[in-house]
Amino acid sequence: MSKRIAPITPGTKAELAALEAKILQERGNISPLYQILLNAPEIAQGWEALLTAIRNRNSLSPAIREMIILRVAVLNRANYEFDAHAPHAIKAGMSQEKIESLKDSKISDVFDEKECLILKLTDVMTQDIQVPDTVFDQVRPYFNDQEILELVATISAYNMVSRLLNALHIGH
Repeated sequence: MSKRIAPITPGTKAELAALEAKILQERGNISPLYQILLNAPEIAQGWEALLTAIRNRNSLSPAIREMIILRVAVLNRANYEFDAHAPHAIKAGMSQEKIESLKDSKISDVFDEKECLILKLTDVMTQDIQVPDTVFDQVRPYFNDQEILELVATISAYNMVSRLLNALHIGH
């Protein structure tokens, strides 16, 4: 499957140097996703700011964030996203068993009650879009308002990521 938009090779456009340096500072490399995003520098800059805040500057544990990201990737059939984040999940302390369990349509009993509720919220937001009060009411006792916003923003943002990856054939 070929990419639908040509990537921008890092270092080939002087006007992108500052943005590329920022991406390198935050990410350590300019991935195929960012090479595509560089076609629209303002979007690439906003994307970088949003995703950096969600992944690196919120109060959720790295394991919870990566669990959400992997589950969204599975639900949206974004294999590139899953493969890119599985090492981050391991680094965050997720077991290989939990990572593999995220690929099942049914939420596995390897997850604790809180994790199951997060996965339920992730599944509903990703597949049904609308979150019924019954689901939200189950999640609410475990999190304060800031954490709920961070959960919802993480789920939302990674739905955006996986849908862009899929629509533009980014990845392998």
